Amino acid sequence: MNRPPPDAPPVADPRAMMGSAPHERVRLDGKFFRRNGRKWHAKGLTYGPFAPNDRGETFASPDQTTRDFRQLADLHANALRVYCVPPQWFLDLALAHGLSVLVDVPWAKHLCFLDSTSLRREARHAVRQAARHCGAHPAVFALSVVNEIPAEIVRWSGPRRVERFIDELIAEARDAAPDALCTFTSFPPTEFLRPESPDFTCFNVYLHQRPALEAYLARLHSLAGPRPLVLGEFGMDAIREGEAAQGEFVSWQIEAAFQEGLAGTFVFSFTDDWHRGGMPIEDWAFGLTTRDRRPKVAFGAVQRQYARAPHIPLPRTPRVSVVVASYNGGRTLRACLDSLQRLHYPDYEVILVDDGSTDDTPAIAAAWPQVRYVRQPNLGLSAARNAGVAAATGEIVAFTDADCRADEDWLWYLVGDLVRGGWAGIGGHNFLPPDDSSVAAVVAASPGGPAQVMLTDRQAEHVPGCNMAFWKWTLEAIGGFDPVFRQAGDDVDVCWRLMESGHRIGFSPGGFVWHYRRSTIRAYLRQQAGYGQAEALLARKHPEHFSTFGGGIWRGRIYATASPGLVFAPAVIYHGVFGTAFFQKLYAPAPAWPLMLCTSLAWHALVTVPLWILAAYVNFALPLAAASFALTLGVCAAAATQAPLPRARRRLWSRPLVAAMFLLQPIARGWARFTLQLNAPAAPDPHAAPPHLDPRPAALPELVSFWTRDGMDRTRWLETLLHQLESRGWPVRPDSGWDAFDLEVLRSRWSRLRLTTATEELGQNRRVFRCRLRRRWSVMAWLVFAHVAGLVAVALVRFAALCPWLWLALVLVPLIDWYLDDDCECLHQEFLGLLEETARDSGLVQLPADAKP
Repeated sequence: MNRPPPDAPPVADPRAMMGSAPHERVRLDGKFFRRNGRKWHAKGLTYGPFAPNDRGETFASPDQTTRDFRQLADLHANALRVYCVPPQWFLDLALAHGLSVLVDVPWAKHLCFLDSTSLRREARHAVRQAARHCGAHPAVFALSVVNEIPAEIVRWSGPRRVERFIDELIAEARDAAPDALCTFTSFPPTEFLRPESPDFTCFNVYLHQRPALEAYLARLHSLAGPRPLVLGEFGMDAIREGEAAQGEFVSWQIEAAFQEGLAGTFVFSFTDDWHRGGMPIEDWAFGLTTRDRRPKVAFGAVQRQYARAPHIPLPRTPRVSVVVASYNGGRTLRACLDSLQRLHYPDYEVILVDDGSTDDTPAIAAAWPQVRYVRQPNLGLSAARNAGVAAATGEIVAFTDADCRADEDWLWYLVGDLVRGGWAGIGGHNFLPPDDSSVAAVVAASPGGPAQVMLTDRQAEHVPGCNMAFWKWTLEAIGGFDPVFRQAGDDVDVCWRLMESGHRIGFSPGGFVWHYRRSTIRAYLRQQAGYGQAEALLARKHPEHFSTFGGGIWRGRIYATASPGLVFAPAVIYHGVFGTAFFQKLYAPAPAWPLMLCTSLAWHALVTVPLWILAAYVNFALPLAAASFALTLGVCAAAATQAPLPRARRRLWSRPLVAAMFLLQPIARGWARFTLQLNAPAAPDPHAAPPHLDPRPAALPELVSFWTRDGMDRTRWLETLLHQLESRGWPVRPDSGWDAFDLEVLRSRWSRLRLTTATEELGQNRRVFRCRLRRRWSVMAWLVFAHVAGLVAVALVRFAALCPWLWLALVLVPLIDWYLDDDCECLHQEFLGLLEETARDSGLVQLPADAKP
């Protein structure tokens, strides 16, 4: 332990100077930090290294340090970043002046350290000694175990090996200082490094254009995920750019960083007086002060911005109505309402919509007189949210759930990003609360949880309903939430309808809520069954967003705290020519969906179960059945090993339970989806008039032609036809841009019909529209036919000799074939009638099959 030098000024007891209460360490709080019960943002500067002082330390003298710290107080700074392990007297002084210190641990990261046992040992020793020396000091904000490993060294050693070594260094630091936060500091050439252990993400970024910086910060938020994001270095050289430009630059950099939801910033640097490799750096002048500590223009710019940060004034603060829809949510409702009373936003109201709860929800609502309480019969989630929208007095309607607890800056970031980005709606993260149970942590790591789907780092395709906000007029323009979605799916439906109307949905990384997960496995599986029913409803309403096998088709990438599935393929990294790219990006592989199909209900129903049944009668099927089930178990176990589980809530049974969830969740969700699809009426809306059906001709035409001379184009006519189909409740999937047809009608569960059109230009605004109708069996029809045929074949092979009458079962095959063909012909005839009716209404003339225009 270092002692203050003899000439050090007397320092009062640091804890006494910070008040009578103990000085709490900075701790994690979602995407931010918290200290002494309050949100804490790092408003810092880098400091040093300097020429060695009288004791050989690369720090200024205690007298000069004291004077510097007083200037830092004038800057409204609360943090420092130092590049060497500081002596005890330095940390005591920092604590006395209310400064928290981010400590970089120096070691030979510029060498090929993974090729040398001694270099690795020295690095571990350096980190361990630094953690022992200062990791427990209350002035230490965090330890950075390495700063900017050169990209070519990472490329030489291999990114995965470097990531593992960083994790080892963080483990060394945690062993020596369990309460200290730990990170490593990266920069754009190594942005692909993603070790598992850091408590927060720290990046050094030097970009001189605001749009480029804001776009890159949005990307870094995507890389950081649920971790806080800290800007470890940024600045401008006053020698080359001028002091005025430097001041303007650091001003908007700080503003942009806090508007983008960063948890802290460190300006490089406090002073032009700094050394590197034992030599003074005289051809750079990044400091806010000169070498003799004279403030530059940038000093005043940082002073003004740090005085405002983190809540940089919003462009405007429209009134917000926060709607909480609750059905028997009393267990967590108190925490939800309590958090909503402490939001940092000037103009908002809270509306609690009780959807016919039978628990203590009314009594809880009565304890919050400032909350507007609306009670209705149990009509479902969408109806409850619509009731909230109808009661809202705000320009913006924000939604969260009764099992959520909002961060105090939730609305500040959500509304700020909504207003600045020009979005129609916006969403944010939902994190597992730190006080939730270990079972809830397993549920959070299991498949099927609420997640956002991102098209870019800023634009979303879908945001989860527990954290979303919309301009009220946009919800009213699309007719609000569809009441058919009683449990889930309403958020997906609204997002898709808004995008179909030409609107865009944004994402706010700083606007997050804590989301309590289901606390029991039974509750989790019930939730997944509800999601399965919602998927069935969504597939019927938006068939273009679902594949032939019923899986959702997303244009964007799914971001969730849960594991998306089993990943086998390695990530691809763009290093640039000779590994010299400044932005070296990682392209993450998608989950191995073909293998994940082995966990689906369809796999069990069509492969595993039939094989087990067959194994009862045919010996060779037994190993096949066992292999099929073993493959499913293996995929579940492998996916569980990749699931992200919080360190503090890992138990011996956690990953086996996650594996069980990978096995049970697709069954529960798939069964609910299948049963609802099976029981749903195939006919369109009964209130819509069906097209007139003539007696079915012997052969329905596949080619139909229509003639026009009023200049109507094919696209406009197709849009009219699509509107007619949707208004009559026909499920239809339009061309996605990748299809070879214009429309696919999905009205029957057994048959599909595709329409392809082409235009023949005849001159003088005369056109002929050629229409080709192709009907086919659905995938379900083929599966049913194949299974019946297979069962009949097996029964005949096994038992026909004992029961000759079983040969009569052969008649089942042509009967099913006839039924499915008849269903296809019915769909063909009905659609043809609607096509001809729409053509007549549009002024088109149908041409005879053999006519020439």
